[in-house]
Order: sequence, then structure tokens, then C-alpha cells
Amino acid sequence: MAETIRILIADDHMIIRQGLRLILETEEGFDLVGEAADGAEAVRLSADLHPDVVLMDLRMPGMDGLTAIERLHASHPEIAVVILTTFNEDDLMMRGLRAGAKGYLLKDTDRETLFRTLRAAARGETLLNKGVMDRVLAQVEPADSSVEAGAILTAREQEVLAAVARGERSKEIAALLGISERTVKAHLASIYNKFGVDSRAGAIAVAAQQGLLPHE
Repeated sequence: MAETIRILIADDHMIIRQGLRLILETEEGFDLVGEAADGAEAVRLSADLHPDVVLMDLRMPGMDGLTAIERLHASHPEIAVVILTTFNEDDLMMRGLRAGAKGYLLKDTDRETLFRTLRAAARGETLLNKGVMDRVLAQVEPADSSVEAGAILTAREQEVLAAVARGERSKEIAALLGISERTVKAHLASIYNKFGVDSRAGAIAVAAQQGLLPHE
């Protein structure tokens, strides 16, 4: 059996935290280790409790979720963050992904999508559902700068980036391209460096903004 995934919930509404606790308690493989009512508490508890994944609301009093994500990503990059928010706003989504979040879910998401996203985040993978990915791609704006940005990626890096945008895992990309998983990770590291990010979600967000993810 896989190890239990340790979860911290950050949301200023107690009823949301209680509902998520009940949902997580019904599924094997998850352990709710803490709850925070604002971003500052989420950062503090993360340092103390070392969760695998933080479910982070964006709109909270005091320190908001975006700031908390940035703080966590800087101090504890091993902790994955999944945004769970009521607000269906593209700007917030893109900023959250750029800040290092590994997933973006609305609070009306179904249980199975929640579980899949949490498991992917705990593995270090980014999982964006089709609706979110469509919204990321919808922000593509062709511009001269996109040509320049595309030129800095090798052909293989562009293939890896396209596969990442489809939500494929490293081992799936390796099988598809006939290379090793280690080589896939090396290409990803190069992409991150060129884009100035350090996560798959960040790379997807930058690629979309630069017009490097064509619509299917």
C-alpha cells in the first residue's frame, strides 16, 4: 500500500474545513493533520506539521492564499499546494500556478477529482482538470514575444512541454518519446530554468501566456 498522504487545510470558513475533513475521512490513504483559518497560520502549521499537501483557499483575511503559497514555496518547496477556491477567476488561477501551486480546484469539484488531484500533488505531479486547462489555453495571446520565447526551447523540450500540458506523468512522457524518466526530468529542469519557474504548473502558465500551447 502507498504511504498515507498528510493533508493540511487552509480556509477561513469553518464549515468548509469541516466538510473537507468529513470527505477525507471517508477515503483511505489520507490523514488530515491540521487546519488553518488564514495564510499566516497555514505557513506556521506547515512548518510544524510537515504535511505532504496543503489545500489552500485564496481569499482569506490577513495573509491571503497567494502570499501563503509564495511563502511556502520559498521555505518548504517539498510541500505541494493545491488551490481550492470559490472564485472562478483566471487571474487568480494564473497567479496561483505561477506562485507554485500544483493544482487548481473549485469548491464545487467532485470527490474523485479532489482525490486524484491530491494524490498527483503528493507525487510531485501537476494535475489540471480539462476545464482549468482550457482556461489556461484560452489566455494564449499570439505576440512577437511568443516567437522569441519559443526559440529558446529545443524541439525535445517543446515535446516534453506539450506532454506536460496534457497532464501526462514523467514515466508516460518517457514512454511516449522513447527516452528515460531521468532524461524527461532533465528536460523539465531546463524548461523551468528558461522560464524562471520551478514547477510544472508554473511552466504551463508561462507557456500559455507566451503562446506556446496551441489549442487542440
